[in-house]
Amino acid sequence: MKTKRLNWTLLAQRLAFAFLGGGMLLYALWPWLPLVHGKPPRTLVLYGFSILGEVMNEGIFPAFQEVWAAQTGERVEFISAFASSGTVTNQMIMGVPAEVAILSLELDALRLVEHRVVDGPTWKALPHEGVVNRTPFIILVRPGNPKQISDFADLTRPGVGVVHPDPLTSGGAQWALLAEYGSVTLQGGSETAAYEQLLGIWRNVVAQAASARATRTQFETGFGDALITYEQELVRDRARGRLTAEPVYPHSTILSEHTVVVLERNIRPEQRELVDAFVNFLWSEEAQRIFVAYGFRSVDESLNSANPDFGYIAAPFVVADLGGWIAARDNIVNAVWKERVLPELRR
Repeated sequence: MKTKRLNWTLLAQRLAFAFLGGGMLLYALWPWLPLVHGKPPRTLVLYGFSILGEVMNEGIFPAFQEVWAAQTGERVEFISAFASSGTVTNQMIMGVPAEVAILSLELDALRLVEHRVVDGPTWKALPHEGVVNRTPFIILVRPGNPKQISDFADLTRPGVGVVHPDPLTSGGAQWALLAEYGSVTLQGGSETAAYEQLLGIWRNVVAQAASARATRTQFETGFGDALITYEQELVRDRARGRLTAEPVYPHSTILSEHTVVVLERNIRPEQRELVDAFVNFLWSEEAQRIFVAYGFRSVDESLNSANPDFGYIAAPFVVADLGGWIAARDNIVNAVWKERVLPELRR
């Protein structure tokens, strides 16, 4: 009897060790077991202009992940990059495998056509001809507005230092040029008066950077008295109690419109359904409400009242009022800024 008890005790100990060892082995291998997590995650590659980073990473991507998981049971992971619109456009021209892009201006989308990255203006077939959201260009000034700036014309006064993104790299900078010029011509002013305002502002530019985000950093570190920038970042910072400067809304300014481009050549057949679902989601009410919450103005005007921090603009305009981007590039960016303003500044 004593021997049998010893044998049972030994067997129980061996079984306990076996279960313990098996449990430890299962714990170690758990993350790599093929059936534990179901299907591997799908991936989608998106490139966007600089100020989109926060709303996409914190708002749009998680919301779409929930929608896709509910519809298909699959997980989606996003691979994304955000920089100046000109920079991400150059990267796509050089061959980065972006499947979807959101660009600061349609002009960069047209560059993708010129370099045969996309086959024509395919974004025109998307909702709102590819425009996914908007934001006006306004002026940011120091607390208390010590220079008493109330409109673009005030930025031409002697002694006012202006911080401005670089039009050679930044889509936001080109929007700013159109705001500075069109705020005169579309209010009945002459082309000569518009040129003089543009020249006066640029004579006062004391700092430039490659993107709108980078110029905001320059301003916050002490450069200049005024910054021409997107409303979106100011609205977002005010909502979080982080706005340390004051926004000034010009009487007339442009609403920048941001273009979605689908890069068909980078989309594998098995990715088609996922890419289409994501692109369509961008214009859903859920996504548009997220854009509004993060300071972008929706293409659905009825949703914009949800953000009380949007400022009033008496006479807003869009690039179509200037003849569209090709005409604006040729007649304002090139013919006025590059060929007249820059040479005058170099004298």
